[in-house]
Amino acid sequence: MEVSPRSVSYKKLAVNVAVLLVVFGFGYLVGDSKVSLGTDRIFRQSVQKADAGALEYGGVEELYAKLKEGYDGQLEASKLEDGLKAGLVEAAGDPYTEYLNTEASKEFEEQLSGSFEGIGAELGKENGSIIIISPIEGFPAQKAGVRARDIIVKINDESAYDISITDAVKKIRGPKGTSVKLQIARDGKPLDFEITRDQINLPSVKTEVTPENIGIIKISRFGEDTTQLVQQAAVDFKSKNVKGVVLDMRGNPGGLLDASVGVSSVWLSNGKTILEEKRDGKVVKSFSAKGTPTLLGVPTVVLIDEGSASASEITAGALRDNNAATIIGQKSYGKGSVQEVRTLDDGGVLKVTVARWFTPSGSNIDKEGIEPDQKVEITEADISSSKDPQKQAAIDKLK
Repeated sequence: MEVSPRSVSYKKLAVNVAVLLVVFGFGYLVGDSKVSLGTDRIFRQSVQKADAGALEYGGVEELYAKLKEGYDGQLEASKLEDGLKAGLVEAAGDPYTEYLNTEASKEFEEQLSGSFEGIGAELGKENGSIIIISPIEGFPAQKAGVRARDIIVKINDESAYDISITDAVKKIRGPKGTSVKLQIARDGKPLDFEITRDQINLPSVKTEVTPENIGIIKISRFGEDTTQLVQQAAVDFKSKNVKGVVLDMRGNPGGLLDASVGVSSVWLSNGKTILEEKRDGKVVKSFSAKGTPTLLGVPTVVLIDEGSASASEITAGALRDNNAATIIGQKSYGKGSVQEVRTLDDGGVLKVTVARWFTPSGSNIDKEGIEPDQKVEITEADISSSKDPQKQAAIDKLK
């Protein structure tokens, strides 16, 4: 079944967000699964795949007829239609390709804006399990002790195995002041959390200048305003003659692809390759630096961890491969696919994986992640004493 191009709008995701889907409660379009929407609204000409063959709907009609005939209860046509669409998309076998109905698509847009009610955690899916890509610093999940790579076993005493990211988000999100129970598996051990939901207002960029005159840019997600905020920070840092810059993307699940390109361009001269998208092994689009590279040549350290995904990995890979930065921290999440969001006539959306992305050196990090140049871990003792050895290692290197 095809959708008329006139009825479809396209948004480019770098996420895991599915995956960006970021649930905040990834709510995002991530990352996987929080996902990257781009300002480029025109769908590129893509490599055409071989026709998978026309779908036969006779069996569906027969099944529906027998269901109506034999079902003891009331059938709701809208729910059946949503189920049919969701099942069709799920059968593609890709965790980041997903159908969202009208209600879910509105929640999705809300999450991308960085304001919603939930627990503040990005969700992804691996091998049938819902996992925490990253708890967002300062919000309920992180405060409760939830960590990146935790596996969600149960939500409110119901199994979370083999449910979609969207369903997990629906179960976890809720009004401020209410609570949700999560059973988590960490290192093979079960842990129980009861987390009180809150209003999640997530600024995409925070900045500071340390006493050592090191500029720090913390990007929590790649949103519509991220490039502009980073550009403003870069101008401010230059005026203060900072010795170097720390670009902190730890716990950043991703976001808009265009934002990752814009941020990378602050360090890279025009024309430098940031990433390539490939489909069926062929390059379908290349992204290069453009604009004013305010921080070109400024010593820079990028901080990543296992909660850094998608657009974060694009930026980290682009800066390292172009010799613009050193990476410190822990191996990143590993999401090497690109999603686009296509709006449907019924108000729902199709989030579909359209390509794989590759760093300037030709690496695709899907399921592999980016290894730091200098590995620095944060221990339980560090967390308890509010120490940040990764940030300190970056500052020491720049001093």
